[in-house]
Amino acid sequence: MKSRLLSPRALAVAIASTAAAAASTVAHAQSSVTLYGIVDVGLNYQSNASGGRLFAMTSGVNQGSRFGQSGSEDLGGGLKAIFRLENGFDVTNGKLGQGGLLFGRQAYVGLAGQYGTVTFGRQYDSLIEFVSQYSVSNQWGGYISAHPGDLDNFNYSFRSNNSVKFRSADYNGFSFGGTYAFGGTAGDETRNQIWAVGAGYTRGPLSIGVAYLNVRNPNTSLFASNLSSTAAATAANASSPVYRGFLSAHSYQDIGVGASYTIGKATLGATYSNISFRNMGDTTSGPNPARYSGNATFDNAEANFSYQITPAWMAGVAYDYTRGHANNVNGGATYHQAEASTHYFLSKTTDVYLSAIYQHASGTDSTNRPAVAAINVLTPSSSDSIKVVRIGMRHKF
Repeated sequence: MKSRLLSPRALAVAIASTAAAAASTVAHAQSSVTLYGIVDVGLNYQSNASGGRLFAMTSGVNQGSRFGQSGSEDLGGGLKAIFRLENGFDVTNGKLGQGGLLFGRQAYVGLAGQYGTVTFGRQYDSLIEFVSQYSVSNQWGGYISAHPGDLDNFNYSFRSNNSVKFRSADYNGFSFGGTYAFGGTAGDETRNQIWAVGAGYTRGPLSIGVAYLNVRNPNTSLFASNLSSTAAATAANASSPVYRGFLSAHSYQDIGVGASYTIGKATLGATYSNISFRNMGDTTSGPNPARYSGNATFDNAEANFSYQITPAWMAGVAYDYTRGHANNVNGGATYHQAEASTHYFLSKTTDVYLSAIYQHASGTDSTNRPAVAAINVLTPSSSDSIKVVRIGMRHKF
């Protein structure tokens, strides 16, 4: 049998193809990209939505419906390049969430090494990262169980644009970090800036976190972070009556602490936050129809309890108390909120759930009117109380 020799051209093509295949194999061995998402949809009953009962199908109550991709590349020496691009969407109509932003939930790139991770882009601040996990809204209650209007941002309502964030490695259960978001205003580096610091500790059944967030011109920075256009100070970029009247504040600060303790199948949790809208009357920050001045401060406390009845079935209850103190403004408002939920997991990635929530308001809210019940995201009640029942299904992929 005669051997068949390759021509020089064919040999060159074969060598190039082999080299490309080898390079592709190495690249795939060193890099990874993950596609993931959540689809959450269900039916809501609301006892009072601007005066009438409301039945509606809504998306993303227990967890925001989303689609994302994340990835990493091994750079050698224990260093990795990482990224995440994540959007939010409405299952009921297919629209993008977060004001129509393409990657409205998160969009960042960074480096991860032995001492920690640094990332750049649109991301959650350090208060969210170290404290929000202890709030029931981020466990099993969903956004309807968030603190009124999500005034302390424990439910991830607002992101930090143009931000750099660092989180340390885990040192025997202890970690720390910080966030700084550039305001991007020529001649005034502090305008619209956001910064936060936080720390956490986990040891056995105990977990605790503490953080501080400071925001300049919050109406045009933090509360406008879900706009697809440049925010105008003449518009109120938050809709909740709990605090929308305070958006002329020159600055906003949020001190948060949270903790949980697990005993067998039971978990006890609690959070506390102190929120201040400071130096109101700055109309370059936001509108001031009530002509407020001075500071408006809120204290919020939550206690929650959950129990894993079986490996597939859990239940939980929570109570939240919010009290507003408005210096030189009005008498302030008080909100009492109770919530109960149960989840049944059909598989590791699919569950059905039932949630019920009640809120009662009293006093005078930020609009300088009698306070009305205002559950996060939903249409406020026309009275001082509201009841909401949600039955839903969630699938993760």
